[in-house]
Amino acid sequence: MQELLREIFTRYYRDVYAYLYSLSRDAPLSEDLASEVFLEAVRSIASFRGESDVKTWLFTIARRRWFAYLRRKKREVEAEALQDFLESGEKTAEARYLDRELADRIYALLDAEPERTRSVVRMRLEGWSFYEIGTRLGISESSARVIDFRAKAKIRGILKKEGLLDE
Repeated sequence: MQELLREIFTRYYRDVYAYLYSLSRDAPLSEDLASEVFLEAVRSIASFRGESDVKTWLFTIARRRWFAYLRRKKREVEAEALQDFLESGEKTAEARYLDRELADRIYALLDAEPERTRSVVRMRLEGWSFYEIGTRLGISESSARVIDFRAKAKIRGILKKEGLLDE
């Protein structure tokens, strides 16, 4: 088994590293993520059923590791994420972010939305792509975009009526 794992590592490490580097453009990060990929491969080699090529399997693990890294990086909602609720010409998102009342109200309004809408908008705020959201929720990428747009427009309208946003 060790020989098999050593052979997989020797044969595919450069490809996995290059793939991750193409996503991150950060050599140390790519090395760390590649190491995580091979650790996960070691842990899950027994469950590999051979339905795909080993390289495809490793790239799938690498892609999941990349998305997990992006989600970890964006756990805290940044000021830029709240910018989606504001229209151009309004106060900067950074200034609004400091206004905790606005942020709390946005989340309260979002919590009142149906589960699917909440999931789409929250995933967007966490940095998920519309493709990832659609895949995860079993809807099309276009549907994810429409749900996100409509929810943000609705919340923006309510905030305007409440006087939390400028007309």
